[in-house]
Amino acid sequence: MGRKLAMKWGKTDIMQKQQMIYLGIGAGAALLIGIVLAFAMSSGQKDGERMNEAPPGLQLDIAEAPAINASRTLRCFVSGEYVGTFTLAECAQKNGVAAQALDVGVDESGELSAAPTASLAPPPAEPVASTPVETEGGAAGGEVMPGNLDDSGGPMAACLRYAGGEWRRLSEGLSLGTCAQLLYDGRCERPGSASYGRWGEQTLRLVPGRVEVSNDNKSFRTFVEQGKGCSVPLVK
Repeated sequence: MGRKLAMKWGKTDIMQKQQMIYLGIGAGAALLIGIVLAFAMSSGQKDGERMNEAPPGLQLDIAEAPAINASRTLRCFVSGEYVGTFTLAECAQKNGVAAQALDVGVDESGELSAAPTASLAPPPAEPVASTPVETEGGAAGGEVMPGNLDDSGGPMAACLRYAGGEWRRLSEGLSLGTCAQLLYDGRCERPGSASYGRWGEQTLRLVPGRVEVSNDNKSFRTFVEQGKGCSVPLVK
């Protein structure tokens, strides 16, 4: 009788040990699977475009004009005045120009707008001979900055910036390309707005996406297109 009980308890003990072993193996396998899945998910997120390439927050490339649906309305400016919301074709008709002649982008109110190039910023009067020099701090510091500061070759002339209602001379000796780059590299303009400069007897104008030049301070032609980030490549 005692021997049978001993054998029964021995078998029970062995079964309990086996169960514990199986449970341990199962728990270990589950943990291993969990680690593998977690690693796979983490690796997938790390290698994905969202993690590595897309910067946080909304990114806008001002240098690229937005695509406009023909039926979409936007704020329209005529001769610098807001005239209401119209389609791009209707706004162009009100301005008496082709739709391609309008600059389109987001204005100060955050709304999509269209206006003829620089219609909100007419050219300023030409500078006088006594235009002061703009120093590094932006203040006037004499009439002329002597010396040729540009070794890119080609004709040299004075380079001036128009800001705050007055002209400031940046340098007495720059090429046209270097002057345009100095004035406008990395600077973006809103539709209908413009920034002006001078190179010798020519007027420079920055409008959305390009730098223009004029010989008479009235008729402008494209000098150089801006690149990504409103960069201005050096034109020799």
